Amino acid sequence: MTLDTLASRASHTLEVKHSRFTAFAVAIDTADAAIAFLDEVADPTATHNCWAYRIGDQYRSSDDGEVSGTAGRPILTAIDGQGFDRVMVVVTRWYGGTKLGAGGLVRAYGGCAAECLRTAPRVPLVAMTQCRLAVAFNDIGVVHSTLAAFGANKLDEQFEEDGARMVVELPADRLPALRAQLRDATRDRLRFLDNA
Repeated sequence: MTLDTLASRASHTLEVKHSRFTAFAVAIDTADAAIAFLDEVADPTATHNCWAYRIGDQYRSSDDGEVSGTAGRPILTAIDGQGFDRVMVVVTRWYGGTKLGAGGLVRAYGGCAAECLRTAPRVPLVAMTQCRLAVAFNDIGVVHSTLAAFGANKLDEQFEEDGARMVVELPADRLPALRAQLRDATRDRLRFLDNA
């Protein structure tokens, strides 16, 4: 299963028995970025600011004072159920005077988060890899054009007496084909150095 992340921030509001729930979602790369987003969107006047995030195998969630397991875990389940990774969702609740019960809370928090993510713009996550190349001066032109054809980004290029050293980044699944193409294009003069 290919996972996605958010292309841009998203939000969704839901009202359940006079309580208002608003989900805020954003793409993240680190736990620190998740907590910074929480600090940014959490409303101190709200009853609860519950949240969850997933970054690969790393995840956390918080019920922020709601009945244990009724908010953070359903938000995390929504992230996983919608096929997202590297995402943080905060669902803020303003209490409307009617208790929802544990089942109602699970449905409200999970449903608000799921609908926010379902309608959000998404982009596929692509595993990237880096490699270092040693290129002779005569082959630099053909290497540059081959890298462009494979969607590889040149992160660094240092010139030395015998040619250039490059660090490139590209989708991991394209690396074997790039290796073969560069070896053919340079008549096996290009050297792949240890992974950067």
